[in-house]
Amino acid sequence: MELFKFDKNNGKQISKFNSDFIMSRITQTAQPAHIGCMHLGGDGVVGYHQAVSPQLLLIVSGEGLVRGEQEEYFKVETGDAVFWNKGEWHETKTDTGLMAIVIESEKLSPLMHMA
Repeated sequence: MELFKFDKNNGKQISKFNSDFIMSRITQTAQPAHIGCMHLGGDGVVGYHQAVSPQLLLIVSGEGLVRGEQEEYFKVETGDAVFWNKGEWHETKTDTGLMAIVIESEKLSPLMHMA
């Protein structure tokens, strides 16, 4: 399991084309990707299971706890990203609810974009 940040503090100011915003790079895929939005309510859980492909979880609102193969949980909140490799056991849970974007692709390497 790898933890990253994609919040405003980890972005880059964009001014091209008369723009004024901050862009936080996340990833680029060379293979088809499945991108979904996950909504966990209070006491929600994505049960402990193996990732069927490399998977990136982007917390866009709320907070929760994640773990990899160890039984140690890590707090995640808005602006945090978690990456699991194919076959890696993992779990996500929340007491108060969270919304996250999930990106799954066979060739997914967020380390190249989010360091």
